[in-house]
Parts: sequence; C-alpha cells; structure tokens
Amino acid sequence: IKFKIRYRKAAFFFCELFEISHIRTIYHMFIAILLIFSLSTLAVDYIDQGRLVLEFDLLLYAFGKLGTVTWAWTIMFVYTLCVPYCTLVFWGSLYHKFPYKLGLSLGTGLLMSAIQMCVLGVFPIYVVVHHQLPPASRFIVILEQIRFLMKAYSFMRETTPVIMKNTPKEGTVFPRFPTFSSYLYFLFCPTLIYRESYPRNSHIRWRYVGVTAGMTLGCLFYGYFILVRLCIPIFKPDTKQPFSKRTMVLAVFHSVLPGIMLLLLCFFAFLHCWLNLFGELLRFADRMFYKDWWNSTSFANYYRTWNVVVHDWLYYYGYRDILWLSKRKFRTAAMLSVFIVSAVVHEYALAMGFGFFYPVMFILFAVFGVIFNFTMNDKRKSPMFNVIIWMCLFLGQGVQVCLYCQEWYAQIHCPRKGVCAPSTCFLQVVKHALGKISSSDLKNVTWYYRP
Repeated sequence: IKFKIRYRKAAFFFCELFEISHIRTIYHMFIAILLIFSLSTLAVDYIDQGRLVLEFDLLLYAFGKLGTVTWAWTIMFVYTLCVPYCTLVFWGSLYHKFPYKLGLSLGTGLLMSAIQMCVLGVFPIYVVVHHQLPPASRFIVILEQIRFLMKAYSFMRETTPVIMKNTPKEGTVFPRFPTFSSYLYFLFCPTLIYRESYPRNSHIRWRYVGVTAGMTLGCLFYGYFILVRLCIPIFKPDTKQPFSKRTMVLAVFHSVLPGIMLLLLCFFAFLHCWLNLFGELLRFADRMFYKDWWNSTSFANYYRTWNVVVHDWLYYYGYRDILWLSKRKFRTAAMLSVFIVSAVVHEYALAMGFGFFYPVMFILFAVFGVIFNFTMNDKRKSPMFNVIIWMCLFLGQGVQVCLYCQEWYAQIHCPRKGVCAPSTCFLQVVKHALGKISSSDLKNVTWYYRP
C-alpha cells in the first residue's frame, strides 16, 4: 500500500516571524549574548595571559580528521547512490517475467540487506572506532549513516509497490523506473520521503544563501562559547569532590541554562539554517521543516511539530505501516514501537558520537517521553500546559548536559587499569566485534558501575 504525502510550496516560520519587529528583537538579543560571550573570553584570556587570545582549540579538536570523514562519507554516498537504484532496476526488470516472484523478491531483498548491513551498518562504526575520530567528526559520520539508511529505505519503499502494481504495457519489455536524476536530487534535498518530483522555486536567492551560511557558522561558534564559558569550567576541574545529592542537584540546575541554549541552538542551526540552505541551493520549495512547536500545550503536538522531516518518515514508514500490517488493531503498540525505535537511534548516535554508552537520552525519550505523550495529549489546551512543557524541556536538557559532561570527564579523570565502566566497555565490545581486540582481552575486562 502506498501512502501519499503532499508536497507544496511552504514558507518557513522564522523568516515570516522575523518580519515582526518584536520577534526580530529577540533574535538580536541572542546575537548580543554571542558578542558578550566573545568579549568575556577575550577579557579572561587577557587577564590570565596578558594578551588578547581568541583560540578555537576545542573546535579544531572536535572537527579533527576531516580527511577520514570525507572518504568515509564518499564511500557511503556512492553506495547509497548506486546500489539501491541498480537493485531496483535489476529486480523490476525481472519481476513481471519471473515465475517465482516471491522468491525473487526475498532473495534480492536479503542480498541487498546483507550488503547494506556491511556498508551502511558496520563500515561507519569501524571508521569511528578504528580511526578514533573526535566527537564532531564522529557525529558527522554516524548522522550521515542514519540519513543514508532512511533515504535508501524511503526510495525502495516508495518505488517497489509502483513496479509491482503496474505491469509493462504491450510492446514494452521493462516497467517504467524512476529516473536516476530524481534519485540523485532526493539524496541531497532536505526531505526523507522520496518523490519523483517536488515543487521547485524559479531561481536561487544567493544573498539568502550567504546569510544562511553565515548564520550556520555563527551557530557553530555560539555552541563553542556555550561549552567553553558555561560547561567546561564547571565539569572539567579534577577536585576529587565526593558525590552528594546536593552536588548533583546543583549541577543539574546549573546545566539548565546551557542545556536549553544548546537545544535552541541545535534547532535553529539545523532545522532552520542548514535545511533551508540546502533547500535554497536545490530550489526545493517545501520548507515546512518544523512548525510552531514552542506554542505546544501537549507533548503529542510537540513531537509532531519539533522536527517535521523525521516525523513524516517515522509516521509513514513506522506508525502507518504497522497499522496497515495489523489491520489497524494495535494503535498503541504502533506508537510505542515508533518511540522505541526513535529512542534507540538517538541513543546510538550519542553513544557513538561521545564514545561511551550512557543511556540518559534513551531513558528520557523512551520512558518519560512515552508517559508525557499519553498523559499530556492533544486534549490539553490551557496555556499552563505550555508552561509545563517548557519546564520539562529546561529540566530535561539540564539533566542531559549535566550527566553527559560528568561522564565525559569521568572517563578522563577516573581511569582504572584493567577496570572498565559500562560506557567504555560498550566500545570494547564494538572493537571485539570488529576484530580489534581478542576474546581473551575482552574477558579480562572487569565491569563496574561508577557511582
């Protein structure tokens, strides 16, 4: 069954909101905060070292080994570009002539899945672990791995039912296949749902491209200053301070401000700037990448409007397909399945990106997120529920920033010879699976839980 999603020319929220002077003033306030961060860093460096120093050593470290990232991305891209399309053409050219259609489909699907597991499954993990990529470079490889998997699945999911349904007309040997150019365009355009054509703008606004690229770069430096001024000075010092409830609570509330700033920054940098940048360069007209999630009075609406691009993919290929297979009997199970899959993927990206397994995101997403989704549903319309949602976002981001920063520096300050924390053991198991360490070495690792 093929579910349709409408693509239309749609404006993007912030560009319309920025036309309102009051909203534009809030944007100017964030720019002022960025300038204050810059001046603060310069002042501290001048006092400590007697000269003006504006080094970006953290950025240089985080985005290190970009050469390795480039060739790894190229391999994944070439595979995603060639193999799914060639597989579709091979299978489609034989499907209506082959007597055993089910066997042909199963064999082709299993073979492609095995190859995809190696190239888009194991290979990115091997690159990240073997080459010991720094955090930002890790995230680039892993997030591109996830994106290519979702794009390839959408392409196969949307095209195979059409080929199965439409038999070749008399006088034609093969069914009509999607054009290679449309698939190539799909791999770069800011959507995860494949269509042979999308609404297109008539021209590229190069001034807008320059401004958006500048804002993306500005967001990168904004994140750098948030980490340098608000996170690292708190969590980096090796004070050997014993753990206490008071220390933990204070650390969480201290992390609320940088946490919510990083959340808004990631939203603005990726969902607004980055996607609009590619949308403008490709003249992609449907810019509905997000909706007014900040006005949500229910978590159900928040999840639908925060990231429309990913939500559409999960809704059509997860929730709707499960309902179709179950003949619409298990709506709750379908919703829970989507939440679990999304939580696992989020936690996988963070685990591979940070280099340790610490399932804070998974617990917040799969446990508290599910509870809030069912308790704070669309029936909640009072503005008070919008306040509650913002309180939960503030606290959730504070918990994540606090715990992930503590674990990051715990890996540095608390190394134990022959002893392995669960987070580090996660990478040891990955290395063992990739043949980097022997089974005997893995058995000698002692597992423990750091308090």
